[in-house]
Amino acid sequence: MKITDFRTIPMGTPWRNVSYLILETDTGLIGLGESRIVGKTHTVLEYLRDVKRHIIGHDPHDIEDLYRRLTLLDFGKPGEVVMTGLAMVELACWDLIGKACNQPVYKLLGGKVRDKVPAYANGWYRVERDPQAFAEAAKKVVDRGYIGMKFDPFGNGDLELTREELKISIQIIEAVREAVGPDIQLFIEMHGRFAAHQALEIAKKIEHINPSWLEEPCRPNDLDGLARVRQGTYLPIATGERLYGAPDFRPFFGLNAIDIIQPDITQCGGILEVKKIASTAESHGVMVAPHNVGGIVSTMAALHLMFTLRNGKILEHFNDFVDQEVQQAGTGYPTVVDGHFSLPDKPGWGVELDEDFIKAHPPGNDGDVIQDPGLDMFRKADWNMRQDT
Repeated sequence: MKITDFRTIPMGTPWRNVSYLILETDTGLIGLGESRIVGKTHTVLEYLRDVKRHIIGHDPHDIEDLYRRLTLLDFGKPGEVVMTGLAMVELACWDLIGKACNQPVYKLLGGKVRDKVPAYANGWYRVERDPQAFAEAAKKVVDRGYIGMKFDPFGNGDLELTREELKISIQIIEAVREAVGPDIQLFIEMHGRFAAHQALEIAKKIEHINPSWLEEPCRPNDLDGLARVRQGTYLPIATGERLYGAPDFRPFFGLNAIDIIQPDITQCGGILEVKKIASTAESHGVMVAPHNVGGIVSTMAALHLMFTLRNGKILEHFNDFVDQEVQQAGTGYPTVVDGHFSLPDKPGWGVELDEDFIKAHPPGNDGDVIQDPGLDMFRKADWNMRQDT
């Protein structure tokens, strides 16, 4: 089987672009890849056209050689653009391999180690930055059956919060815990804002509500700060969504700075690279909770991977609460029932795209949109304004 051509179709939503890749082959099979590229949609799609010689004419089974072609044969240090483009092609190759073998991808990655994958909700708190508003929104997540939820209560702090902003942030976290009860997992998103001393102060103030992790308490590459936070609190520390490949993760393990890693398969080189990262994490006693803010293909791909990970913790899911139209970009979208995803059973990813629907939602310029719709710039008033423009 050889790849004969490919095409890309970006889809726009109010706060993100989701880009799809379709690989065509000489057997008639097609493979599907996807990424959500922050502020670089057109850059990555143009990059793929620039490296088409490394894609067209090659056997999609040769995953390791695809990695070599895009990271070694093109001279330079791979970064976000290269690893995202690689991931789109790599995911599509796995879809092709699964279809050719008539097997779901997880069976090609070592098989399942569980029958269900737990899910947590994100994107649910498009409300005013007010404790009661957050509490009411959180109740809807529980009503939807989720066993966990993530949120960012911190506004637009940079290294430090003002004392008033800190007070409001803690009140929001406490209000959510009171609203959902003691058994729902709360994941506190910090978006890499804080200096270590501020992150530690926040950790101390919320230990009593027992959050399941603190996410990105310091800048993504502030290894010393991250290690200081982990040493200063018993709360689990999670990070990794802004790292791009196994070499980026290596120093985090060596410093004993994290409890949970969060690689995003769509910008970290794809399934096989993240599988390797997860294996290294397991050898250090670190769990894996993939960052997943994409659509139908990347959500399904992350799900297939999670079924194979012995140290898999929980999978992020946005699309029940924000930009639900991305679920209509094709058939076979996985659903969360009683807080869990079920085992896929169709060949490849088990999804098909609706290209007409995708084309009817053209991309916008997402370059000025910060990563999470829960930040102040995406509170309810601003959300409504964007919907009207």
